[in-house]
Amino acid sequence: MTISLIKRLLLMTILASILSACATTQLAPIATVSRVDLPKFMGSWYVIAAIPTAIETESYNAVESYQLDKDGSIATTFTYNKGSLDGKLKTYHPRGFVIENSGNALWGMQFIWPIKAEYRIVYLNEDYTQTIIARNARDYVWIMARTPIINDAEYEKLTKLVAQYGYDLSKLRKVPHNESNHK
Repeated sequence: MTISLIKRLLLMTILASILSACATTQLAPIATVSRVDLPKFMGSWYVIAAIPTAIETESYNAVESYQLDKDGSIATTFTYNKGSLDGKLKTYHPRGFVIENSGNALWGMQFIWPIKAEYRIVYLNEDYTQTIIARNARDYVWIMARTPIINDAEYEKLTKLVAQYGYDLSKLRKVPHNESNHK
């Protein structure tokens, strides 16, 4: 076999795996909020808790910041300390793409071209200080706020919503924050 043929077979195997994973049991879609005022949503959001992706399992001081670009896409900066409150700073720059006719509540978040991960704004309070970002697959979820700490009653309210969306709360990880780093 030639290298080119091996590469093609490997690529086809990977694509088949992805497609078969997508074909597994489909859950009912999680409804997004009806409308997001994008300029108001922009800025920094502290990750309060998450069912994390592989890169976030040891995140501390996690902050996701959004900036609306002229082309309508969203420049995103995700930073956190790895492993401890003063661990090595990690930074990622995915790009968000708002899905048309979604009320700005459904995005494709692109870490690697051409793949855009589903990003659903399913909860957003009136004053844009707390949000929940979810995925229909119920594999990842993020509870975020404009401050690094929220009170226990608000946290309980938000985690109850996450459970209502069909997530396993035993997988939810509260993200530690050093408040002095965020002042």
